[in-house]
Amino acid sequence: MTFYGVGIGWRPEISGFVGELPGLRFTEVIAETVPATGPLPPGLATLRERGVTVIPHGVRLSLGGATPVEPERVAQFAAAAEALDAPLVSEHIAFVRAGGVEAGHLLPLPRTREAVDAVVANVRRVRAAVAVPIALEPIAAIFDWPDEELTEAQFITEIVERSDAMLLLDVANVYANARNRGTDPVAVLDGLPLERIAYCHVAGGDDVDGIYHDTHTAATPQPVLDLITELTARCRPPALMLERDGHYPPAAELTAELSAIAAAAGYPDPTR
Repeated sequence: MTFYGVGIGWRPEISGFVGELPGLRFTEVIAETVPATGPLPPGLATLRERGVTVIPHGVRLSLGGATPVEPERVAQFAAAAEALDAPLVSEHIAFVRAGGVEAGHLLPLPRTREAVDAVVANVRRVRAAVAVPIALEPIAAIFDWPDEELTEAQFITEIVERSDAMLLLDVANVYANARNRGTDPVAVLDGLPLERIAYCHVAGGDDVDGIYHDTHTAATPQPVLDLITELTARCRPPALMLERDGHYPPAAELTAELSAIAAAAGYPDPTR
């Protein structure tokens, strides 16, 4: 794996900030926003010309759905990877639609072997169409389904191993899930297949009535930064990427947040 260091997700609202980061080596774009044909958005095109790696990150494939992934969505996903000359793609271990109804959110799966089978089958369908490896991201959830057969770590491990996928580990999601379940996030890390990490996400969230929501609209909290340090003591992830979606702060605050993530991971500061 190439070690890219610390990056930040490309969004049109902060494309100017992202494009001016002197030490940026990789970023991520929502795959569904990349045109299947025609030119890339200007900011993304400029980053590619600079040699910055851009990874398409899917949010609409619904890999955990009970039905096969829709071929036209997979085709667009593959086209995005090709347009960006991406070394890999990523998507979520989740579902977003059922029975023709769009949820508009990433929804958690029951941790059952039947759900594992569904995800693995859909990942294999995607891999048959996409020329590069895929990394799978376990999501943050505010509830668990009843009658689950596997722990979170067992569920994730079985999916990535059976589908021969890589792991997109969202450190903030590990923190959110452990906080909401009253468990130890470090213990969760120790149960995951860390050797399969392709890269990591980092983000902040908000506490609403005692439930921690992974909103990507707040600064990365200190417990998540501490968890990054715990992770890097166990393995060195190839890259860590800050996610910000909405309520974008001033450039100085984003700069400070990126610097804090770099310090926690022991990576060069991308703002310098």
